Amino acid sequence: MRLTTKSRYGTRAIFDIAYNSAGIPVQIKDISKRQEIPPRYLEQIFHKLKGANIINSVRGPGGGYVLARDPSKITVGDIIKAMKEPIDPVFCVEDENENNKKCSRAEQCVTKQVWKEAGEKITKYFNSVSIRDLCERAKSMGVKKDMKHPFDYNI
Repeated sequence: MRLTTKSRYGTRAIFDIAYNSAGIPVQIKDISKRQEIPPRYLEQIFHKLKGANIINSVRGPGGGYVLARDPSKITVGDIIKAMKEPIDPVFCVEDENENNKKCSRAEQCVTKQVWKEAGEKITKYFNSVSIRDLCERAKSMGVKKDMKHPFDYNI
């Protein structure tokens, strides 16, 4: 199983909002810079995340993106699901695969159940890791916060 950049970047971006925003909207350009994700690609990812009710957009001066739910209520699994990516290690165990591939051995395949169970365990793990968990890991690793808020003034 290999996740695409959409899931990986989406997870990093949601972590970034949770870790650096302090509840204030974060702009794509700031997330893009910190996480080294192209801004246009991030816009596509955010469109899906917004549709999945993971983030909300705030318009106007000082606008940007905020989490739609508490970080403890958003999991890595939620983000992968929002990207509409399969987690199963092989296509034959997916309920609906995008290419409608059918395995001619599906009815007699001894290993199909193994692949299905592996996918279920991976899904369970991703659903158990919250964005709050990632923020706690970042703190313990010493990751510095980069909070640039529109109302910070220096005199």
